[in-house]
Amino acid sequence: MPTRAYWSGNIRLSLVSIPIEVVPATKSNAKISFHQIHKPSGARIRYQKVVPDIGPVDTDEIVKGYELEKGKYVLLEDKEIDKLKLEAKKTLDLVQFVDLHEIDPIYFERPYFVVPDEDEDDEAFIVLRDALKKAKKVGLGQIVIRGKGTLVALKACGKGMLLETLRYADEVKKASTAFTGIKEHEPEKDMIELAEELIKKKSKKFDPAAFKDSYEEALRELIEAKAEHRQVRQIEETRPTAQVIDLMEALRKSVGKGGDEKASGKKTTSRRKSTRRKPGRRKAA
Repeated sequence: MPTRAYWSGNIRLSLVSIPIEVVPATKSNAKISFHQIHKPSGARIRYQKVVPDIGPVDTDEIVKGYELEKGKYVLLEDKEIDKLKLEAKKTLDLVQFVDLHEIDPIYFERPYFVVPDEDEDDEAFIVLRDALKKAKKVGLGQIVIRGKGTLVALKACGKGMLLETLRYADEVKKASTAFTGIKEHEPEKDMIELAEELIKKKSKKFDPAAFKDSYEEALRELIEAKAEHRQVRQIEETRPTAQVIDLMEALRKSVGKGGDEKASGKKTTSRRKSTRRKPGRRKAA
């Protein structure tokens, strides 16, 4: 295997057992990380575990604590927590199948590639992969990693399969709690049509390679320039040149219809008074 397996075991579908290995689908070293350094000496800063008014403490004096209220904790020993850990069974039981669109994207957590165990026959693996692909279904089950149960979704992916860990229901906030501050408002039909036209104009097949992390590029350039004792090459980023005042006019210009009413052949009733920051500076047309 090119990378260390995150989990290995068997997928079980009724009486069928399929030996597999699960490997990470993402790169942990793709982003730059920093250490804290003592500038005068150039030495890396290390941290000590300290209790206020007592000072540094030994590791064997530290236990886990759950805060009931400010400053009041329930203390738990590692051996007490270990007793609660689930047995690390090596079987992923597919207990349910659902359509992919039934799972809200907010529940998906982290992706992993699933490959057949290289020491075993992969016929059953291929049968399950193709069946999931043709049925357009996702299999749901649970595995145990490091003593904790994890909910997972399994689907076909190219020549193999993709396993994605899922958040449990109590880990996800309801959208309504975040959107309470959004006012009920019925936009004008013309504005929605122009926005739809703009969306269609910019629609194309997804290509992740087309997107670059400009901050990461600038950070790497800064590091390389300092390491090579040269001047930093500035990475330019396009910025809006003007503040949007009239939403209808901005939408028309975005879809290439100009800023006047004649361009679209429709009469506009845009809410310029409500979106204009300084009403007295512009005259009505």
